Amino acid sequence: MDIKCLPDHYSKLRARFKDYFDALDNLGEKARHAGPLDDKSAHLIQLAAAAAIFSEGSVHSHARRALLAGATEEELYHTLLIITSTVGFPTVAAAISWLEDVLQNR
Repeated sequence: MDIKCLPDHYSKLRARFKDYFDALDNLGEKARHAGPLDDKSAHLIQLAAAAAIFSEGSVHSHARRALLAGATEEELYHTLLIITSTVGFPTVAAAISWLEDVLQNR
């Protein structure tokens, strides 16, 4: 699967603040391994959270990561659809458009 590389802005921040990003990576890894969820499930949950806070970059990131972890397009769409009653249709519609950015650029 051909997944686009990291956004330039993110890569520049990561290079400038290496220790900070190392700490973030460590926190993320520790959190993922603190319980029974697999990587795919974790990224689907993070996709839903990213949509809920209206974070386009995070939706892109977690959609890509979920795909790499084995999620299907149907699982990505379903993840967003099931949060409609919690976050509202406009938020879900925006998140779906961001998801489609990722799917179209594979």
